[in-house]
Amino acid sequence: MNIQQLRYIHEVARRGLNVSEAAEALFTSQPGVSKQIRQLESELGVEIFVRHGKRLVAVTEPGRAILEIAERMLRDVDNLQQVGDEFANEAVGSLSIATTHTQARYVLPRVVRDFMRRYPEVKLSLHQGSPRQVCEMVLDGSADIAIATEAIADYEELVMLPCYQWNRCVIATARHPILRAAPLTLEAIARHPLITYDDAFTGRSVINKAFLGRGLKPNVVLTAIDSDVIKTYVAMDLGIGILARMAYDPAVDRGLGMVDASHLFASSTTRIGLRRRAWLRGYVYAFIEGFAPHLSRKLVEQAIAGSAGGDDYQL
Repeated sequence: MNIQQLRYIHEVARRGLNVSEAAEALFTSQPGVSKQIRQLESELGVEIFVRHGKRLVAVTEPGRAILEIAERMLRDVDNLQQVGDEFANEAVGSLSIATTHTQARYVLPRVVRDFMRRYPEVKLSLHQGSPRQVCEMVLDGSADIAIATEAIADYEELVMLPCYQWNRCVIATARHPILRAAPLTLEAIARHPLITYDDAFTGRSVINKAFLGRGLKPNVVLTAIDSDVIKTYVAMDLGIGILARMAYDPAVDRGLGMVDASHLFASSTTRIGLRRRAWLRGYVYAFIEGFAPHLSRKLVEQAIAGSAGGDDYQL
């Protein structure tokens, strides 16, 4: 048994049992992957995959247990590499952040700028996706940190650390009557065509819950995953928008008016998601603290080790 064989079975399982895709991702040949899997099965005395001819069609019961152990071992190997890198050169390396558009566009620019000035030799990459996609990126190792509002709490394999709370506003063209509603109510909003976030994004579940609680069904005419897209169509007077408050900038969004709606909706919490028991480079802790100053290295280390943290930490 060797680490390479564990990487092969892990990648095959991750690629939906497609050996060709796994081989391509691992920069090797399909016959080589198949041979190594067979050798591992022979050594262990069990079949990991169910076969139909030459095709893999399912994972066996012992295979599921083996894959779980293999994933843990591969994470530990990655952690060993991180330890070596940390002590060899603490200010050189890479950091991959998976996040949503709203965070990348409106919250992270200052944090990224300050981090890059402090660690000029760290290669920083941002990957955007839905909350579930960014969580999956951390779990499969393609990202180090997930930053999102939704979904992180649904993944037991991730430690979730609350960063900050935020709420919403209503936007409309400058002369729209909704901007003069006093007070602004859900009933007033429901009388107009509404443009807001897709169900999977940026606290949309909180919006739905608020209307449902008042027995209202808003006239949602358009949804988007991108705050800028919402503002574009609101500016065309196709409807009013419900937007994350952080995404409205009067200096930039000059054609639009805004009214605060925090009294109508429950606050949402943006969280950082990290793999449990992960070894993090020193500059990763620095990035986290730059984004959420209350998340000290000591607190994060305790959280990922399982001794503290998560939503037990109060903002």
